Amino acid sequence: MINSRFLKYINKVFIGALLIVVMFDGTLSAKIVTIEEAVNKAGRQRMLTQKMLKEYSLIGMTSSYGDPKTSLSKSITLFDTQLGELQAFVKDKEALKSLLHVEKMWQPIKKSLKELPSKDKAASLQRELELLLNESHNATLLITKASGSTTGEIVNISGRQRMLSQRMASLYMLKVWGVNDSEFQTKLAIAMKEFSVANTTLHKSSLNTKEIDTLLVTVDKSYLFFKVMGNSKSKKYIPSLINRSANTILENMNTITGLYVSGKKN
Repeated sequence: MINSRFLKYINKVFIGALLIVVMFDGTLSAKIVTIEEAVNKAGRQRMLTQKMLKEYSLIGMTSSYGDPKTSLSKSITLFDTQLGELQAFVKDKEALKSLLHVEKMWQPIKKSLKELPSKDKAASLQRELELLLNESHNATLLITKASGSTTGEIVNISGRQRMLSQRMASLYMLKVWGVNDSEFQTKLAIAMKEFSVANTTLHKSSLNTKEIDTLLVTVDKSYLFFKVMGNSKSKKYIPSLINRSANTILENMNTITGLYVSGKKN
């Protein structure tokens, strides 16, 4: 007879592995049960707008690092899936109205993302995705407000860090690709400042556990790469390093946000 403790351990391992697949694969998802989960997924939509732009740029540069073609396809699927889940869960009229606006904006952008990447269209796509980001952010704030909980607020802040990691990376990628836009440097500086301020807020949260504190320190170390790149006058860029640092921050912030959602204590 198999030991019951062993069965429980296997079950935990399986659930943990499944959650990782759900978070990053983009082909699986789960029905939203709590308002904190809704805030988390709404926040992840913001991140995906910037992640898709990064992946689009990598494809345009013919970079194979991280398999951007497959990653972009999964990101598109995940955005679609989560949007449907949010619309099914949210009851607040203003938040639902915002989600419907997101859907309307999303459809032509999705079509563009599925086309062969073009440097000539990249700047325009960036602006369209930024508008989608803004509306997705508005929806997240409305859902957070409707939650009326401290946890909802911290999940929103933590979840937004995921977006900023991909925003910093996508703006770098456009620059590496040779897409010229006078606003890119200003947008990058703002994103970096917002990331730094939010991380300071997270470090001070009363909801932090030892695990969260440790992960936040790791995020700080990964962010140093962007600070160095942002202050450097060198015109030499390595897309793979930028992508790796951004994805490391994304993975750690996704874990941190999940811990806030679950309210896990050490």
